[in-house]
Amino acid sequence: MARKETAADAANTGRLKQIALTYKMTRRADKKIGLVLAAVGIITFGVFLAIGFLIGHPIYLGILGFLLAFLATAIVFGRRAERAAFGQMEGQPGAAAAVLDNIGRGWTTTPAVAMNRSQDVVHRAVGKAGIVLIAEGNPNRVKSLLAAEKKKMNRIVADVPVHDVIVGTGEGQVELKKLRTTMLKFPRVLTGPQVTATNDRLRALGDLMSNMPLPKGPMPRGMKLPKGGPKAR
Repeated sequence: MARKETAADAANTGRLKQIALTYKMTRRADKKIGLVLAAVGIITFGVFLAIGFLIGHPIYLGILGFLLAFLATAIVFGRRAERAAFGQMEGQPGAAAAVLDNIGRGWTTTPAVAMNRSQDVVHRAVGKAGIVLIAEGNPNRVKSLLAAEKKKMNRIVADVPVHDVIVGTGEGQVELKKLRTTMLKFPRVLTGPQVTATNDRLRALGDLMSNMPLPKGPMPRGMKLPKGGPKAR
């Protein structure tokens, strides 16, 4: 029993520390977070307490108002913390990959399936909507990366729809904070077994490419690859 209580206390302490760190991080980007949270809590509690006095039940409505004020404050804090986190991540290399890691169940993500020397990158996500290619970097450069990767996907899994998204704030691009919502809006056209089969085919392709006996360093001029290509083991 003592061990369970100690573990529970440690878990609660960890959560409090995490909340405090999240608040500090949010406050660096959102200076008014403290005032906003206080206003939400006080107004919510005050409204319910006033209604309680009007109908003759201030204690019951006061308790309900306190609970709802706490809930409303938590919701507002979560949304503003998320907005602050996305604001700090915006434009940073690999930001889209971090969002994809938390997209939820039903999706399999593979970061950096294509990249160029300028660090423009394309990530891949597979789910019931099909294959989604997510590019981040210079809009003009990533288009060629997307086109090449999309062509490869259409050649390997021609029966699976392939979508493409460019993360950014320009016209025709998707803001980082809206990436998850955008992907979840794609129509679901595949069943669970079809998603599994698609992942297996793409995984096999990755294993095949990693096992290719390519020479180290630049390829000598005039060198030709053997006919028939590499064979799967």
